[in-house]
Amino acid sequence: MLCWARAWRLLRRGLGPSTPSFSRVPVAPSSSQSSAEPRSVKGSRPVRLSYKLLDGEAASPPLVLLHGLFGSKNNFNSVANSLAQQTSRKVLIVDARNHGDSPHSPDMSYEAMSQDMQDLLPQLGLGPCVLVGHSMGGRTAMLLALQRPELVDRLIVVDISPLESTSSSNFPNYIAALRAMDIPDEASLSRARKLANEKLSSVIQSVSIRQLLLTNLVEVDGRFVWRVNLDALAQHIDKIMDFPARQESYSGPALFLLGGNSKFVLPSHHPEIRRLFPRAQMQTVPNASHWVHSDRPQDFVAAVRGFLA
Repeated sequence: MLCWARAWRLLRRGLGPSTPSFSRVPVAPSSSQSSAEPRSVKGSRPVRLSYKLLDGEAASPPLVLLHGLFGSKNNFNSVANSLAQQTSRKVLIVDARNHGDSPHSPDMSYEAMSQDMQDLLPQLGLGPCVLVGHSMGGRTAMLLALQRPELVDRLIVVDISPLESTSSSNFPNYIAALRAMDIPDEASLSRARKLANEKLSSVIQSVSIRQLLLTNLVEVDGRFVWRVNLDALAQHIDKIMDFPARQESYSGPALFLLGGNSKFVLPSHHPEIRRLFPRAQMQTVPNASHWVHSDRPQDFVAAVRGFLA
């Protein structure tokens, strides 16, 4: 895997000026937040996450959806609405720290992200919950279930495992590509995203991945900025690619939902999954990549509902 610094040097030569024109986006106010939090937070104390809560019956454990690297709670809008309608449960979608509308922090460890959720769930009265996490969010969900099993009624991990795979080795390159880009501020947002897409296409062939990355390009006070905290991601990318060593196990029901076309979870990972999650079930969604919920949303919702039955 290319280290981030080397990847950045390589991509800067092909993507334009070496001085990026982007800066951090201030915290956007959220109707779901009771108060604002400073965008930069020192240390590893919990941050006040941005979230959206869909109402439902209080009798059943709520569903909590955690997005992956470079994503946001908006990635789950469609499936969250479907799950709320079809299960009549409350559904919570959350922006991880350094993503979406949540605050920026220099700490991007899974321990910090788990602590954020350990603070948020009791504040909202939502534990125990059905915790659903994709990729980076799946690892946050795994760690939370291991640390605080009383908060997790059931666990659903989407296309990720406790072990690193070579399929994630391109992520440092994505960070480098975004950091190296320069877009003129006088362009419209649609034009800026078109220019950024053209520049990214030389190093990222996947249209869907480029579209995901470009959801982070926003206009603030007449400037184009990345709302994802690239500095923190770059500094902690090795930690994000791996999972903290744990000895305890989670004894509750667990589903590992895999993309049929993805190589993020390998058969060699299964023993470690079952060591940490003895009741783990494996289910594959055919014709789905790593982004299972985006590629096959109806199959994703059906798998979640089946696991809840």
